[in-house]
Amino acid sequence: MKILVINAGSSSLKYQLIHMETEEVIAKGTCERIGIDGGKLTHKAHGETFVIEQELPDHTAAISLVLKELVDAKAGVIHSMDEIDAVGHRVVASGEAFTKTTLVTDEVMETMEVIKELAPLHNPAAILGVNACRAVMPDKKMALVFDTSFHATMPPYAYLYGIDYDDYKQYKVRKYGAHGTSHKFVSQAAADYLKRDVKDLKIVTCHLGNGSSISAVNGGKCVDTSMGFTPLAGVPMGTRSGDIDYAAVEFLCRKKGMSMAEGLTYLNKKCGMLGISGVSSDFRDLCAAAEQGNERAQLALDMFAYSCKKYVGSYMAVLGGLDVLVFTAGVGENTPTVREGICEGMEAFGIKLDKAKNNFKNDGSIRDLSAEDSRVKILVIPTNEELVIARETAALL
Repeated sequence: MKILVINAGSSSLKYQLIHMETEEVIAKGTCERIGIDGGKLTHKAHGETFVIEQELPDHTAAISLVLKELVDAKAGVIHSMDEIDAVGHRVVASGEAFTKTTLVTDEVMETMEVIKELAPLHNPAAILGVNACRAVMPDKKMALVFDTSFHATMPPYAYLYGIDYDDYKQYKVRKYGAHGTSHKFVSQAAADYLKRDVKDLKIVTCHLGNGSSISAVNGGKCVDTSMGFTPLAGVPMGTRSGDIDYAAVEFLCRKKGMSMAEGLTYLNKKCGMLGISGVSSDFRDLCAAAEQGNERAQLALDMFAYSCKKYVGSYMAVLGGLDVLVFTAGVGENTPTVREGICEGMEAFGIKLDKAKNNFKNDGSIRDLSAEDSRVKILVIPTNEELVIARETAALL
């Protein structure tokens, strides 16, 4: 079975074609500048990279070009479209409409249009990707795999906000979380690595990147997570503020003459590491600046580690202990200073990092960073959200 995984953005589209028997990625690539002058497809297969510069007026044109390359005499990896068994689409938010991977139908897509406002930066793009694939491959079965599905096991007391309950029921305002496919993958991968049944483990998974979220996983099921109604909540991120007193938002909007919409753009795009440091939203730039004595860059790194540490500690309380602490995603996998900052001072709770093991170059393998006497296993596990999407799609079929 071969599954085509699609992750559509507003002006970009990433894809992987995965052979499910071996879980090997046989081709992958990215379409850039969709709907913008200068469209480009970067396609990787057979150990080579093929670049096609071509205008991509819409997502349908992008998908058509991808499919053309997949069967191309030189760059292709299949002989015909018949070899693609199904398509799995990444979708950020499902609200309460979907709690598991769902087969694409006309009715499902009508519901997607209704709930797209739950993730206004991501869901509309996913809908474009699905509609484009359906236009080009009308006979293929397709599945929606939601980032929020893994968090559907949270109990009501964890996902509800302290608002009028009738407003929750009417408007579905509650915590949904994000990065669910990543949290699911690394929690299971941790169990496999330790040769333990995930049902017997208490795990905190730290998906740390430009967007970051932390989850408490008990027996393989999510019981709490740091992101909320939208991906704005939780720890401070690359450009997102993270948790903030809501009255402070109104105060800032009034003082800066911003509307609520402008205020949300400000909190999503101009705050977080970028706003605190004044340097960059990229942790590599922040680390370099901090090493050169930039106090604001160091402050941003300290704030990030401190916030993550608070979530790890609170989730240890929620879980009633901890067996495994997992770091993943761009920052979690590649930034030793962040991992060290989060683990520092946690020895009393059984978390003890081996600093020598912590300073390694990421080669895509799982790393155990635990000190010999650490009661909690500290692992770095490269995430693989596309593989989860492919697995979920195959399982649905």
